[in-house]
Amino acid sequence: MSSANPNPSTSRRVWLVTGASRGLGACITRAALAHGDVVVATGRNVAALAAAFEANDALLPLALDVTDEAQAAHVVETALARFGRIDVLVNNAGYGLVGAIEEATAEEVQRQYATNVFGLLNVTRAVLPDMRRQRAGHVINISSLGGFQSFPGYGLYCSTKFAVEGITEALYGELAPLGIHATAVEPGYFRTDFLDAASLVMSPRVIDDYAQTAGQSREASRQINHQQPGDPEKLAQALITLVQSPQPPLRLPLGTDTLAALEAKLAFVQQETAAWRALAASTDFV
Repeated sequence: MSSANPNPSTSRRVWLVTGASRGLGACITRAALAHGDVVVATGRNVAALAAAFEANDALLPLALDVTDEAQAAHVVETALARFGRIDVLVNNAGYGLVGAIEEATAEEVQRQYATNVFGLLNVTRAVLPDMRRQRAGHVINISSLGGFQSFPGYGLYCSTKFAVEGITEALYGELAPLGIHATAVEPGYFRTDFLDAASLVMSPRVIDDYAQTAGQSREASRQINHQQPGDPEKLAQALITLVQSPQPPLRLPLGTDTLAALEAKLAFVQQETAAWRALAASTDFV
């Protein structure tokens, strides 16, 4: 760990936020700065980062394409040289893909996973060695309501968030003995630009047979855009509360829509398991 410019106080956390130039990433960055913390704000476009935030000694904007493992390592090295440590990693970079499973091309699926899953892994692997050395830190992976329940038309996007959930759950167990926390944050629909074309890709191939399923999801995403019930500023404040907890949760669902979906799925799983319990239990050696 570099000691060139150590963290000025034990209470002033150093955050690294991916996808920080807009949406939830920008809100989280502003909330952390307002709280008196330090933020390494990253995004593909440094000019967009400069436009999003006022110049601040506590802010270090850096270019980062999370799909570039070498660039992720360089960002972490630069952050450590400047601030001496990273206390909170927020893996926020990602985008959505709408379309039926059959409608998406292999290239679309690969791009989705490259950012939402492999990019998250690139940054996490780059940050963890220093967190292990300091025996402290918090990895926050921005999952989704779609990381707990999948929906027609969002299946491939949701599958990436299911992967994020599995990664986070393993990290939670692997890192706990080292004094490092891991949390999957599960936002529902929050009023950001996530449903704009810049963050949500529509598969260009449309199959008429899916009009009543994936097709309805395409239309719903247009109608709900900028009408979402969640307040992104409140989500950012929730993360400030999260990192201050001595025992943060493995999963943090945010939004009443997420809570309702979570409860409905748990009830469905319980009901279906009960209905098929006899067959499930019949497969052991006797």
